[in-house]
Amino acid sequence: MTEFTCYLVEKDSQNEVKSGLTRRSLADLPEGEVLIRVAYSSLNYKDALAATGRPGVARKFPHIPGIDAAGEVAESTSADFKPGQKVLVTGYDLGAGRWGGWSEYARVPAEWVIPLPAGLSLVESMRLGTAGFTAALSVDAIRRHEITPQSGEIVVTGATGGVGCLAVSMLAKLGYTVVAVTGKADRHDWLKQLGAARVIGRGDVDVKGGNALLKAVWAGAVDTVGGNVLTTILRSTHIAGCVTACGLVGGAELATTVFPFILRGVTLCGIDTGWCRRERRLELWRLMAGEWQPARLAEVSTEIELKDVDAPVQRILEGGIAGRTVVHVAG
Repeated sequence: MTEFTCYLVEKDSQNEVKSGLTRRSLADLPEGEVLIRVAYSSLNYKDALAATGRPGVARKFPHIPGIDAAGEVAESTSADFKPGQKVLVTGYDLGAGRWGGWSEYARVPAEWVIPLPAGLSLVESMRLGTAGFTAALSVDAIRRHEITPQSGEIVVTGATGGVGCLAVSMLAKLGYTVVAVTGKADRHDWLKQLGAARVIGRGDVDVKGGNALLKAVWAGAVDTVGGNVLTTILRSTHIAGCVTACGLVGGAELATTVFPFILRGVTLCGIDTGWCRRERRLELWRLMAGEWQPARLAEVSTEIELKDVDAPVQRILEGGIAGRTVVHVAG
């Protein structure tokens, strides 16, 4: 075939955004060694920004969103991948600087492609996707800092979001005592089912003013919020604790002192899912397919068709989606 269906975002001469399903030619796809017939993608906050033409993600238009993709190799000029092989792509510039996974076909550099790990189906890989990989990087950072289940409680902010709920589940499976933070009262039981030992409100980790150091409560943290929430957690983390940071919905500014770092030896670990080195990426996907795989993975996700993505896009921008949204593209 020479044409395929995709979700295309365009801007006209007045900078007005038009988006929806359309047909394009394979020749329109960017260069790359591997052509993937996409079966599933997912909906992430970055995808919603790109789908509505908002700044910060897509750098030029027309654009196809989708920072995740999973499917089968259709064509390959790389010796590492053969037609029919099941693969996935997350991170790098997919769905941002170049066309992404909301498309029946995606062409990418071979170095971006991950063979589907044994233990995961294509749809399960997208239930994880970039959110799962971000959670895994955060869990890995905590473990690399020698924080064990015996070290104390691990707090996870934005716990109903994709990264948050998967981090709760992974940490609980590995034996950690997890405290989930959410402002959604109707999701407390759900978070406990995923493995949270207890659930607290946002106000408990959003302390304004007071001393540079607060009472030490947390052995470690997975923060998906940023802003003053991250500042509060840094001020209340135990000696030699590790706080991972991967989000900025609460603000990009970080107003803090050096005291958590020089008096308690707290580590602030930034999480970069886009350009993580390939060897570590492969190892973490192997772990997510095995001993780190969330026990209730199917329960944290909803599946939609690509043609129905517009309404969920608006809901995720409004903070109205919990868990993961898998996008069925083709197959």
